[in-house]
Amino acid sequence: NLYSSKVKMSAKSLFESEEDFAQEHKFARKAKESPFMLVGIAGFLAAGLVGAYKYRNRGAMSTSVFLMQLRVAAQGTVVGCLTAGLAYTMAKEYLFEKAPTEEPKPVQ
Repeated sequence: NLYSSKVKMSAKSLFESEEDFAQEHKFARKAKESPFMLVGIAGFLAAGLVGAYKYRNRGAMSTSVFLMQLRVAAQGTVVGCLTAGLAYTMAKEYLFEKAPTEEPKPVQ
């Protein structure tokens, strides 16, 4: 049936494979591609929890000063994770390369 084939095609996205429909597979694939994503998520949760704890015990410090210091700490964590991720990717690509990634092009 022509109509049912059009409906099936429109229900699928061009950018999703069959494997990506389950969230566990998508998360596992992303974690394998970029392991520092997990470090970033853990850092985000840790900064939120530590920030909430320190906010309750901040003493006489004003809220705006506390939030500025927390923002600077969070940005430093993000820059550190990005730098470590970039160094890991470059080392994996250039230092620990076992075989060339490009296949030789046939001569025509």
